Amino acid sequence: MKISSEFSKYAPHYNSYNIIQNRVVEKLLSHINEKPKRILDLGCGSGSVCRAIDWEYERFSGVDFAKGMLELHPKSSKIELIYGDFNDDGLFENLLRDRYDFVFSASALQWADDLDRVFGKIKQFNAPLALAIFTANTFKTINKTASINSILKSADEVNELQKKYFDAEFEVVNYRLEFESTREMFRYIKRSGVSGARKILSYKESKKLLNEYPLNYLEFEVVFIYGC
Repeated sequence: MKISSEFSKYAPHYNSYNIIQNRVVEKLLSHINEKPKRILDLGCGSGSVCRAIDWEYERFSGVDFAKGMLELHPKSSKIELIYGDFNDDGLFENLLRDRYDFVFSASALQWADDLDRVFGKIKQFNAPLALAIFTANTFKTINKTASINSILKSADEVNELQKKYFDAEFEVVNYRLEFESTREMFRYIKRSGVSGARKILSYKESKKLLNEYPLNYLEFEVVFIYGC
């Protein structure tokens, strides 16, 4: 299943399960001193960034590759929603015809096929930015317990890539999200969209992981990039 299809499939549940994503948005916005009027949100999802903005803007352009998410996004005459994939060069060609005062991306760029290339495209906007990207220590203990490798880049890898393009502050933040049971924990993983549609464990292996997972919380690692 494509990642975009996975997000669309669970879109009706997303706003109930994007707890960490909302914390990420809150932290991103806490670093914004100016009040940009023309905003681009790459991987806008159901609109967490848009909902959290508390100032007047002229134009908010949100891009996402999941139609189900865009259906949940706030709508207004000032909001432009674009169905598109930031892995597609054609999307950036269209976006670069416009002007933006600020570029956001919260919890989306970890799904870039080529993050180096996407960073290069973002640089072309020549605008201040605030980016948050989930990295390899997300679900660290799950991956260790199940003997699987993370599909996400490490924080160090993301840092080396972003330094090629941006004059930015780089920060690594770790989050924990507690659950009453491992079953609730794994339901969260499935419905929050953070698993990347990857189903590499058999039913037997999944049941074993469910029984052997040693923690009552999930681990998340997020890198924040603020700059231009």
